[in-house]
Amino acid sequence: MTSERQQPPPGHQFGDRPPTSHERRTGRPWDASYHDGPAPWDIGGPQPAVVRLAAAGGFTGAVLDSGCGTGDNALHLAAPGLAVVGVDVAGTALATARAKATELGLVAEFTAVDAFRLERLDRTFDTVLDSGMFHTCDTAERTTYAASLARVTGPGATLYVLCFSDEGPGTGPHPVTRADLTATFHPGAGWHLTTIAAERIRTRFHDDHGAPAWLATINRL
Repeated sequence: MTSERQQPPPGHQFGDRPPTSHERRTGRPWDASYHDGPAPWDIGGPQPAVVRLAAAGGFTGAVLDSGCGTGDNALHLAAPGLAVVGVDVAGTALATARAKATELGLVAEFTAVDAFRLERLDRTFDTVLDSGMFHTCDTAERTTYAASLARVTGPGATLYVLCFSDEGPGTGPHPVTRADLTATFHPGAGWHLTTIAAERIRTRFHDDHGAPAWLATINRL
């Protein structure tokens, strides 16, 4: 994918937020990803890594799903009764997530909030999931994003980041290095990066084995 930053076409609406680096590169708002069938990352269910984390008791208290898309991860976490809030800037994805919750009889909140301005939620969370959001950020956005996450978490909160890794073959777009994670989530930013483990992310353009990924476990200082 080209690294050239393009301006969004005239007429696209971003509300009161500037377009992200991904939107500038592609010239399309995030919402457009959901207009012509499933988005590439919309696999019709939760990520296997998230399922395993949940089964191991990794999610407790109030849970935030940052960049929740159509809600499959959030709804998987809500099923056993966790209080889950999913946020995204793509209104079409959020509408789909709410419809899924109704169909499944699950209680979860899905709201339109910019991940770089999470303080607008006016609440804090004990556990945060980022499945596929971090690797869309450029270097400047990562710093802003880490600060945004810090504003909605308190000491001892846990953040899980599942993102494309740079260790191939078959890497996804915008692969992330270990150094990218450690440079973003460090004590000076209010975080302790506890572990970075090799994982897989499933997508619609990889086979069932998915793409190489990192699963980072990060704790709020």
